Amino acid sequence: MARLGITTSMTPWDITAIRFVVSGSLLLPYVLRKGLALERLGWIGLTSVVAGCGAPMVLLANAGLLFAPAAHAGALFPGFAPLMVAILAALILKEAFTPQKRFGCILIVSGALAIVWGAGASIGSPQNIGHLLFLSAGLAWACYTVAMRRARLDGLHAAALGAVASMAIYLPIYAYFAGSSVFRVPLADIALQAIVQGFLTGVVALLLYGRMISILGATSGAAFLALTPAMTALMGIPILGELPSPTDWMAIGIISIGVYVVSGGPLPVRVYRRHAGRD
Repeated sequence: MARLGITTSMTPWDITAIRFVVSGSLLLPYVLRKGLALERLGWIGLTSVVAGCGAPMVLLANAGLLFAPAAHAGALFPGFAPLMVAILAALILKEAFTPQKRFGCILIVSGALAIVWGAGASIGSPQNIGHLLFLSAGLAWACYTVAMRRARLDGLHAAALGAVASMAIYLPIYAYFAGSSVFRVPLADIALQAIVQGFLTGVVALLLYGRMISILGATSGAAFLALTPAMTALMGIPILGELPSPTDWMAIGIISIGVYVVSGGPLPVRVYRRHAGRD
């Protein structure tokens, strides 16, 4: 939906503004009632949550689109984020980075790199600036994930903190530089982005993600983020008319297997040994 908006009538900055004016307005009463959770997060944790699920992360990803294509963003950001989460979780949360999780992360990163390579990436080009920005967005997301898990903060509270802080900080800056340009966009386009970006992505998705992290742990939960390229590719066929290449399909398959492995799915060897032990 973001790519649809960018290729029709909006800028990435417009979409970011719509996202946080909607989600921030919806979640402001929740923040007023629950507070900033400083006693659980601390200032560093609060900053990590706001940066990782708020405007800084979105702006890093959007700025990367000025240098590299959307296919690279869809692979590098969600593809490398689980690896970053796994490393931070091992260092900060003392979560075990088991051989199975390492193997799954290798598959996810390999699939992400295959998508980038298949989309025409090159070393030493301006695209690498975009790649660095996408990876920075992934690192911000990883910091948010670990901070939320460490403080045992529920997903709605984390989403509310990121949305309200972003509305308060980003919107005045956007209004100063962009003025009222977003109001020249067709109302139907604004309504679509408001529903998808502001409500579904800015509230519902973060709520479900936070709940998943509390159940599965930081590393296993974050692995499902790597399914984004696959879901994007499938939705892009009917909505954007973009048919993935054979390389993309292969990479999507590798990433999906990697997510299954990192999230703790039973491996054939382990299942075989289990049954052999019973026999």
